[in-house]
Amino acid sequence: MSRLAKKPISVGKTTVSVAGGTLTVKGAKATLTKRVHPTVDINVAPEGVMITPKDGSRLAKALTGTFASHVKNMVQGAETPYVKKLIMDGVGYKMEVRGKNIVLTVGFSHTVSLPIPEEVSAKVEKNVMTLESSNKESLGQFAANIRRIKPPEPYLGKGIHYEGEVIRRKQGKKAV
Repeated sequence: MSRLAKKPISVGKTTVSVAGGTLTVKGAKATLTKRVHPTVDINVAPEGVMITPKDGSRLAKALTGTFASHVKNMVQGAETPYVKKLIMDGVGYKMEVRGKNIVLTVGFSHTVSLPIPEEVSAKVEKNVMTLESSNKESLGQFAANIRRIKPPEPYLGKGIHYEGEVIRRKQGKKAV
């Protein structure tokens, strides 16, 4: 069993409830819901939330740690939203928000448009995109989808990368 699931998860000012196989976390900023796997049991007590396996199967033991991490992220996200910053490097590369889409010009013969999920908000200032959401899972997936369009290349470092990400650079051709 996971070490994360052995300790109760403190909820602070948020309200956590489980009903009908659905976990609901209400906080100051957002209300988040998640379906609970049938092999995992979630108990809400005054000292915190406890996650236990319903049976001794390998899947149940593995999912206790996973759901402990999900509950912890949901409680934290309901209080303060998560933020990811994406930086675009490259001459002529542009990104902008048009309505409910992000439009990227990254050296292809066409522009690339991605719909912004409902729970994610996006802002663009010059070559930095700031994504913000209470749901850590959807925020991370959307940021990864944007980065996948033009990942940073190792020779010049052009492309889209996360703030603080280290890009391993390679040496180019040597002059003879």
